[in-house]
Amino acid sequence: MRSRLRMFLAATVWAMILVPAAAFAGPPFQTDDPEPVDFRHYELYVFGNSDGTGVATATSAPAVEFNWGVVPNVQLHFVIPLAGSFPSNNPNFLPAGSGPTAFGLGDIETGVKFRFIKETKHRPMVGTFTMFEIPSGNAAKGLGVGKGWAKLPVWVQKSFGPWTTYGGAGETIVPATGYRDFTYGGWLLQRDIGKKLTFGAEVFSHGAEGVATAQTGSATLLDAGGYYYFRNPGFQLLFCYGHSIAGQAENYAYLGFYWTWGNNSSPTAFLNLAQHF
Repeated sequence: MRSRLRMFLAATVWAMILVPAAAFAGPPFQTDDPEPVDFRHYELYVFGNSDGTGVATATSAPAVEFNWGVVPNVQLHFVIPLAGSFPSNNPNFLPAGSGPTAFGLGDIETGVKFRFIKETKHRPMVGTFTMFEIPSGNAAKGLGVGKGWAKLPVWVQKSFGPWTTYGGAGETIVPATGYRDFTYGGWLLQRDIGKKLTFGAEVFSHGAEGVATAQTGSATLLDAGGYYYFRNPGFQLLFCYGHSIAGQAENYAYLGFYWTWGNNSSPTAFLNLAQHF
């Protein structure tokens, strides 16, 4: 039984890497960081999130994120979500927010994180995390955009003992009807609390995203969350919740599990994931 489980997990991870169609910010927060996965290390997230306004609520649950430290300072990134669309059908927001509830495959996210400045005692870490969204979701049902789109951010990070702070800004390019390009950015401060918990809070802002989205207006959110370590760092529970403090009323929530493993150049490194189950 254990050997079959190991073979299944290895095959699953290999499939995610080898299939071209094989998620989101620095989980569980919306703000991301410039730090890539270490070379020959891997990350796996199984999660659900929700982002909603009075217009509609969009969910990704369940969803899978996989990150691979393919070379030093470079990380490959994949997210495959089961998306949900919940329009409010409120006449006050028409034509936005109209239609039936829908579930299905969402737009698949791919990306490359590149750290081009390493952190030192007096200098912060700096990097980019370019993401390309594959239009795999059904746009007519509100599960996808209908065209490929991209996120182009720059992130900065600095640590001070148990404290870490990071943030930045970027532009989302969406060449689809009902959508618009918009700027986004955020800043986060977090602290390690003992050996089992890290807690943080962020301020995250984004521009209006278009009438085909729930975020028809700009908003600034205050989110709080963190990480509970079942095994540090190998197995964690991630959680976050936030609400807008300016602009359009908006709620954000994230809950998921995280595993990391690696430091082995051979393909059998993927089998190490089975040790966490």
